[in-house]
Amino acid sequence: MRSLLQCALLYIWLGEGGCHSNKIRAGSRILYRPISASVFSRPEGKSTLNGAQNAVSQLALREFQTSAVSRDIDTAAKFIGAGAATVGVAGSGAGIGTVFGSLIIGYARNPSLKQQLFSYAILGFALSEAMGLFCLMVAFLILFAM
Repeated sequence: MRSLLQCALLYIWLGEGGCHSNKIRAGSRILYRPISASVFSRPEGKSTLNGAQNAVSQLALREFQTSAVSRDIDTAAKFIGAGAATVGVAGSGAGIGTVFGSLIIGYARNPSLKQQLFSYAILGFALSEAMGLFCLMVAFLILFAM
């Protein structure tokens, strides 16, 4: 479903000449291009038509292009996102240390609850480690799947 801005831009690009299928196709194709491809790409052909027809014909001739600059921006964004996702692994390590530190304190206070405290500690360790592994999985997905 198109947004109001996309519909307004399509109306402007079509102009007052009516609804021709090639104009609709060219106008809708440009609406779904990434911003980086629209900013960094150049039209491949020149036309001598006037006004809106010139813009529509240039849009129809333009192929999908990505420049080295936009690829570098995408790569940098991947590395920043993967680095931000691995922060959770450090939190997992802190959580595991807290769980076993609390186990030692609890055992020192009441040695008769050793078995119950140890089962709770293993449960806390598993949950904390699972969160760390989920963060690591998201980091690898950002790096290698996108």
